[in-house]
Amino acid sequence: MNDDKVLLNKATESPSSHTQTQGGGPTTLPPELLREASVRLGWAGIIYAVAYTLAYWVPFLVQRAQHPELSFARIENVFATASIGLGLLIFLVSRTARLAPEKFLDAGLIFAVVGALGISLAEFWAGFPPINFTVFLGVPWECVWILIIPLVAPNLPRKILIASLAMASTGPLMLLYVSQVRGVPPSNSLLSLATYFLFTTYLCACIAYVTSRFVFLYSVRLKKAREIGSYELVSRLGEGGMGDVWVARHRMLARPAAMKRIRPELLGTDWRSRDRAVARFKREAKATAALGSTHTVDIYDFGLTEEGAFFYVMELLDGLSLETLVRRFGPLTPARAVHLLRQACHSLGEAHATGLIHRDIKPANIFACRLGPDRDFVKVLDFGLVKQVDQTEMTQQLTADHGTAGTPAYMAPEMALGQTDVDGRADLYALGCVAYWLLTGETVFKGETPMATLIAHVQSQPVPPSQRTEVYIPAALDALILACLAKDPADRPQTAEDLDRGLAASIPAGGWRFEDAREWWLRHHPGTVNGAAGCGGGTHREAELPAVFTHAARVDSYRRRQSSSSRPSSSGGSCCRRSL
Repeated sequence: MNDDKVLLNKATESPSSHTQTQGGGPTTLPPELLREASVRLGWAGIIYAVAYTLAYWVPFLVQRAQHPELSFARIENVFATASIGLGLLIFLVSRTARLAPEKFLDAGLIFAVVGALGISLAEFWAGFPPINFTVFLGVPWECVWILIIPLVAPNLPRKILIASLAMASTGPLMLLYVSQVRGVPPSNSLLSLATYFLFTTYLCACIAYVTSRFVFLYSVRLKKAREIGSYELVSRLGEGGMGDVWVARHRMLARPAAMKRIRPELLGTDWRSRDRAVARFKREAKATAALGSTHTVDIYDFGLTEEGAFFYVMELLDGLSLETLVRRFGPLTPARAVHLLRQACHSLGEAHATGLIHRDIKPANIFACRLGPDRDFVKVLDFGLVKQVDQTEMTQQLTADHGTAGTPAYMAPEMALGQTDVDGRADLYALGCVAYWLLTGETVFKGETPMATLIAHVQSQPVPPSQRTEVYIPAALDALILACLAKDPADRPQTAEDLDRGLAASIPAGGWRFEDAREWWLRHHPGTVNGAAGCGGGTHREAELPAVFTHAARVDSYRRRQSSSSRPSSSGGSCCRRSL
């Protein structure tokens, strides 16, 4: 039957649409919908088993209590038990994932036919009541079962049609068996029975086929909607103020990727502003993709969707943001904090040298990753607010209301004041705020409102990080962080290279070793990326602390502070790989 191919062409409106094949026919359901349908089919199996038990065995046991001569060794009892067992088996298979979703849904159609036969056995084993067309006999339960199957276990329309007709035929077949084998004479004419089943079960079979066509078309169109360029969206990782992030799969390449889509409304309301915004996004995406630092997230591709949303594709990371790292495991040792910050300096140093500033450096945008054999490998993310210092549109921000872009808790004073001569030293101020967070678990300033926080960055002097923790912080590191937090950019380290050298000199050599990082990751983040979705695996418990946290006073101090005061607010999420 070529009907499904016609539907496929209608749905995709392109004969060259990329559609996988299996078993000689098109597989049109996206993988996540196949998985969801498999789970629903499993629940249908358990519900069928429970309902059949209540509808068949409970009345039988009640009847046997009144008539002890009734035997369990009856063919209808055997068939009822087999039907219930099949429902339970379908549920168990759906949970053990022993079959591919496509094959499991095909097996579900067989289960549907056997289930309908079981329902017909319970209904017609004693024969069919006399038909009186002036009295409503009701609708057989097979009809409900036939209509549910295309919604619970969607499949190709031709398969649904065959299965639905088979289910609709179970009632007439059971009556034929009862009359021919058991010798129960029919109480109605063949014409009456044919008319009854034609307008009940067979009518529902036709409705199920039409329903399957709608599900088929919707699934293919959803799959097409999730295809952007050469990429297919697999699962959503997170959503932020500028857009959402998805796990994406390239049709030809094996590597997984993360795709961020910028909200179309951020591009402007009229065509001139949209053209300028698109041109700016493309220019900045090209500039970011050209960065060669291994500590900058790799940009694979970028472009516009059919709906006019800008997107760019990045490498998919296996790790934790520094936001999540501190929230889950507490403040870091100075040695580990310096190790992570120096890698961020490597990324920012190259960006600043090419005329780019990030403008949204914060713990949520710095990831500690597992990359090959390396652990605690830093990647600087989300260059969506990146700015070229020499471009003429300096005052134009990438926000919906064209206000100041960035995160208040990590925003340099000159950015808070809306100054136009912002340069790379604003990123170094933000990195100083990140260092403060890593060492204390607190933000530098925490106002009651975002505006209050911005005002504090402009007017208030920060408390040295060493005074907000009982753990020893080297004086050189303490002073360097305060220098990064200077109100005047001229009083800060002038380049990322200067900050990197200062960080290296603030900690004794060999403070955080490769072996320390490996031990921590093996213990606290042992999962691996599966290329689909999730957070890289591993079980994280709030009570666990890194193996290198050996100072009892440090742990006790952090726990006391967290139990006596609320944790600092932030825009970052709690799931690793949440916001790229």
